[in-house]
Amino acid sequence: MAERNGAETLVETLLAGGVEVCFANPGTSEMQFVAALDRVHGMRCVLALYEGVATGAADGYARMTDKPASTLLHLAPGLGNGLSNLHNAKRAQVPLLNIVGEHRQGHKATDSPLTGDIEGIAHTMSAWVKTSTSADNIATDAAEAIREAKALPGRIATLILPADTAWTVARPHGPLDFTAAAATLPSDSRFDEALSALRSGDEVMLVLSGRALRADALALADQISQRTGARKIAQYSNGRVERGVGRAAIERTPAPVDAGVATFKNCKHVILIGAKVPAPMFGYPGKPDLLMAPGSNLIELTSPGDDLHATLKELATRLGALDVQPALDTRRSLALPQGGLTPDAVLLAVAALLPENAIIVDESISAGRNFFPLSMGARPHDYLQLTGGSIGDGLPLATGASIACPDRKVINLEGDGSSLYTIQALWTQARERLDVLTIVFANRGYQILKGELTNVGATQWGEQAERMLSIVDPDISWVKLAEGMGVEAASADNCEQLVKLMKHAMATRGPFLIEVRLGR
Repeated sequence: MAERNGAETLVETLLAGGVEVCFANPGTSEMQFVAALDRVHGMRCVLALYEGVATGAADGYARMTDKPASTLLHLAPGLGNGLSNLHNAKRAQVPLLNIVGEHRQGHKATDSPLTGDIEGIAHTMSAWVKTSTSADNIATDAAEAIREAKALPGRIATLILPADTAWTVARPHGPLDFTAAAATLPSDSRFDEALSALRSGDEVMLVLSGRALRADALALADQISQRTGARKIAQYSNGRVERGVGRAAIERTPAPVDAGVATFKNCKHVILIGAKVPAPMFGYPGKPDLLMAPGSNLIELTSPGDDLHATLKELATRLGALDVQPALDTRRSLALPQGGLTPDAVLLAVAALLPENAIIVDESISAGRNFFPLSMGARPHDYLQLTGGSIGDGLPLATGASIACPDRKVINLEGDGSSLYTIQALWTQARERLDVLTIVFANRGYQILKGELTNVGATQWGEQAERMLSIVDPDISWVKLAEGMGVEAASADNCEQLVKLMKHAMATRGPFLIEVRLGR
């Protein structure tokens, strides 16, 4: 075997462990890794013009493949720039591996300008962090990072690579183990607690998230629901939901506090399967911190590491529910909207026109809240959403999802304010020739925050507050922004224009952006 330096050994190890895509924004400390890509073949390296695009794209890739991509980030500031979308990835519970370059060992003593606490920054979002201190250790360290990332339900691992370990020749290594920890099932006592509630005759709510929202798992949840009379619901923020015709339908927990409280009002028992305790996004004056009724019984059936599909199957088996025919969503006639543009009209157009097995990426925030009810009966699709509330994830998520599934149309429902955090992702979509349709809800402001002013009790505001929540004066042209990054784009002022543009985008491959001009 030819001699390999640390960087070449790392690329070889990643490939051997099934990590085949790297979303990169490299700097000086990562140049050995960049050079290794031409000497060790097989890694698809995708350039992102901002670190938040790289981390968000790795999130989207992992949501669609259930396996990690890697990022390549530059020192402490580069990792710091990617943290917002690592926060979303952590909430989506995806496998993800960060490779972060570091100064040559010994150079940190100089406290040069880019010196920083990489491990400290990494620990804020990573379940596993390690600095490789020798080229000879890189293979085993990288294999450990892959194992950690793949552990259920999906974790973020960060491997820090000092520059000298990258350029130093590495000794040959022995066999590597990439096998993640085995999936588990809940204990019998937890099953017994859930079964007791489901057989009690009381009103029970199953709250699902994570891989419990895949089609096969949802069918099991529906069988349980039909056998016992329990209701089922998804938590509000979820990494991926498989929905549409032929799949068991499920609603999401409402985002507004009062609607969420009303949803759980009569539930005596709440059983969590891959989900967190139902709670509002924020705390508000005079509003509860939990959506469940006081005194209701919370049952956390699953823990991280549990196989959610196997858990639902075991629960259905113990309830004798496997012979129940799941109630599946059936095709409805979805009429195309006409006339003036409203958020719901845009959502109806998307629901009617989305092709079979499309991927919906939703960062429309307030504009898209009605997508679930309006898209009942739509063709089968996967639904990916902003999971951690850190805006700027939609465009990168769509980028990563398209690289993961190049044969599927990706439709990104995007807020205008959110899009500006990571608009550079359009350039990557153009360079990689990705089949992504981006629909920007151009209402010229952070509409969600105007509602939040009222929610927190600030019911009166004036010119200064309005200037903080609007993005006019000057107006922004998303068409020009997209075209400047190599993406074909057009704007729509009415439903007829929107439908015509969407039909064009559905019939062609490649990135396309539609600016939906609302409130004009």
